[in-house]
Amino acid sequence: MLLSLTRTYYDRALLYIVFSISLLGLVMVASASIAISERLVGHPFYYLIRQLCFFGMGVVLAYYISRIPLAYWFEIAPTLLLIGLVLLVLVLIPGIGREVNGSRRWISLGFFGLQVSEFMKLCMVIYLASYLERYYDSVRTTLLGFMKPLLLVGLVSILLLLQPDFGAVVVIAMTSLGMLFLAGVRLWHFSAIFIMALGAFVVLAVSSPYRLERLTTFLNPWADQFDSGYQLTQALIAFGRGEWLGVGLGNSVQKLFYLPEAHTDFLFAVIGEELGMAGLFAVMFLFLLLIIRGLMIGHKAILKKQLFAAFIAYGISLWLGLQAVVSMGVNTGLLPTKGLTLPLMSYGGSSLLISLVAVGLLLRINSESEEGARVKDSS
Repeated sequence: MLLSLTRTYYDRALLYIVFSISLLGLVMVASASIAISERLVGHPFYYLIRQLCFFGMGVVLAYYISRIPLAYWFEIAPTLLLIGLVLLVLVLIPGIGREVNGSRRWISLGFFGLQVSEFMKLCMVIYLASYLERYYDSVRTTLLGFMKPLLLVGLVSILLLLQPDFGAVVVIAMTSLGMLFLAGVRLWHFSAIFIMALGAFVVLAVSSPYRLERLTTFLNPWADQFDSGYQLTQALIAFGRGEWLGVGLGNSVQKLFYLPEAHTDFLFAVIGEELGMAGLFAVMFLFLLLIIRGLMIGHKAILKKQLFAAFIAYGISLWLGLQAVVSMGVNTGLLPTKGLTLPLMSYGGSSLLISLVAVGLLLRINSESEEGARVKDSS
């Protein structure tokens, strides 16, 4: 039976954190998208309504995911990975993959476009967690056991770069390395691969004039503020206008067609303008709580000897945390510009749905850990 009939022990702290982030995201998406929504479709809340629909679907999905035993995910992990790889190939085929702004990242499903890289992040976390469960000792003690999953990361990275989606490559690669590090691989193995991965990122950056321009523009965006540095300079203006307490909800000027992608990639800048530093600190604090809670759930599973569950929890925490940090860093000019959304907050059906599915898995991991603890106590 797919759905578990046993009682589910929901982590209320995690639910409060996720709903706080998501509801704040809905408010900010409504504010950031109102002008562009009115211009493109003639309805000021078009994007908000779509985001609300995705949020509702995501909550339902998260609930059902939280009822599915982890043993099922362990069994289908290789199948999920295969589906993800097939989709990464299909999205590159003209007529199947939909191209937007020079990137072919979406497969049309009628009512929305599936961003394959978001689905692949989840597939990689689940598969790598299953690999670490099956080959735990080998990963920790041998170079071959450590290298095998990295070859898979390399294949996924190549397919993502063909889209191109450099941001997803960074998140998946760093999440995978983080999971392997937490698994306890030998330090010299990890250090050598980390240096090689860093070198590969540098080579990829300098090998493409487009990527090199995006990676270097953030160092001095004002040098070409009306071309390659336009997005970042407009984002910095938004932060400057917001000061400590912001200009007030709905009063952003930069979202009025000055700041491109204000409701998606640069939502954090709109938050800074309307809610000020106070709003930014609140968002960062909520994401910090989310990461800590996810790691605590993983640690609880480790104590119960549930390795698969623990590494899924660690992977999800690293993935959502890294993506949030990179998105915030891009918005503030601390990192090169990449097309990454703020998880659970930015507009985007694929990102929101997959993030909520990940939350559902965290809820399931906590439930099985609690159930195991209660059974042990009762015996």
